[in-house]
Amino acid sequence: MILQAGPGCRAHTPLSVLAAMFRHLAEQTTVPVVSHLDHGYTIEECREAVDCGFTSIMFDGSRKPLAQNIDETAAIAELAHGAGISCEGEIGFVGYADGEQSAGTDPDEAAQFARQTGVDAMAISVGNVHLQQNTGNYLDEPRIRAIEKVTSVPLVIHGGSGVPDAQRLQLARSSNICKYNIGTELRMAFGSALRDAVNSDSSRFDRVAILKDTHAPMVQACRRVLQTMN
Repeated sequence: MILQAGPGCRAHTPLSVLAAMFRHLAEQTTVPVVSHLDHGYTIEECREAVDCGFTSIMFDGSRKPLAQNIDETAAIAELAHGAGISCEGEIGFVGYADGEQSAGTDPDEAAQFARQTGVDAMAISVGNVHLQQNTGNYLDEPRIRAIEKVTSVPLVIHGGSGVPDAQRLQLARSSNICKYNIGTELRMAFGSALRDAVNSDSSRFDRVAILKDTHAPMVQACRRVLQTMN
């Protein structure tokens, strides 16, 4: 299980608090748990995550020129490996729904990036976009296969919420894709349940009582994702 702290989450909760919370949750279960820093943008932020006890970090230098992205990612991979944890990098900018467009990962650049950074996993841009609310955003399988021909590094799909279930499952079984990020899919379930909870009783004001109503729908949404990947 991967517990992921993205930039939006970190903007409101200190990394040290998130690390302690993730560690506590991990101790309550029998399955392996990874506490993952998602989209770290600076070496200082990544170092803080390592110092706080995160067990995996992702550095996103995809907006930067290739050489700079490689150099900075390599330094952060070295930092992570020195602490005995894993590092994910991104090559080929993954855009946003109704925002910046995805760049598309060049296979030759992916091979160079993997070779020169030493990352343990590589986020790629193959038709995926962050914050995708509608399913049906099919991934570019020929590009994925071209990347697989030049590197064996495990691949990561950010914006996995928009990928159809059937393709997610098929690629999970037949490709080097090892992780789909599905935050938007879960946030949509949470937001829908929260609206229903708030609107169901105009006299309610206690946040704990309101948030309780979001628990079952979130569990159901998580189970649905897991069941469709088996």
